[in-house]
Amino acid sequence: MEVKRRNFQGVLNILSFNRHFYVAGVVALALTIGSKFIFNWHNGLFSLVILVFIYGLTMPLFVSAYIYDFSGFYNFDWLKTMKIEDTKEKFNLNINAGFDETSFILESILPNSKLQAYDFYNANQHTEQAIIRARKVSLVYPNTQQIKSNSIPLNDNSVDNIFLLSAIHEIRIHEEKVHFLKECRRVCKPNGNVIMVEHLRDFPNFVAFTIGFTHFFSRATLKKAFEEAGFTSFKETKFTPFMSIFSCN
Repeated sequence: MEVKRRNFQGVLNILSFNRHFYVAGVVALALTIGSKFIFNWHNGLFSLVILVFIYGLTMPLFVSAYIYDFSGFYNFDWLKTMKIEDTKEKFNLNINAGFDETSFILESILPNSKLQAYDFYNANQHTEQAIIRARKVSLVYPNTQQIKSNSIPLNDNSVDNIFLLSAIHEIRIHEEKVHFLKECRRVCKPNGNVIMVEHLRDFPNFVAFTIGFTHFFSRATLKKAFEEAGFTSFKETKFTPFMSIFSCN
């Protein structure tokens, strides 16, 4: 199945899935503007507060449009440069947190390999409103299986590549993250890889998303989780200043 992305689909997803934040932000902005008629605001301070509100509401949208709609991320040229073997003997996993935009793309890029999609979303543990809304509109790849984050139903050393594409930050508890990665390590072949794509809790993402950057994890936090799970390699490549691609084994 070929999935054609709509124009500005990335930024429209951000708006749709996080609309509660934008509604609250617009209401707060309107109340702040209205307060100018009640309180004796200093003009400079008032202008600064309004600019901060506008920046916080619009900058994430501009950056999201750049990353998801104009950078070519969903063309997956970055994956093609990794020279992953594509033969009928290869077995790959794509594990998501309830929103899958990538399995059909991976299938088209690696058509000879077997691909299994897993979804570790747990409504009791993963309570972000954005992911709850995203699940309602996500395309479901055939034979996608629901799993627990601490149990991948496969034999040891049976998988060539595991893709974690903007998924692992939905596991908020460090211990759960380590248990999940231990399962990834267990099912990977000795020469297998975990290929992870994530925003980081770093300065570029703070500039882009302001306090929203706290939804992501720092490089050090992710590296610590992988090391505790038994991985010995944690290689990072930047895809735009705002997104990192990791190859771990």
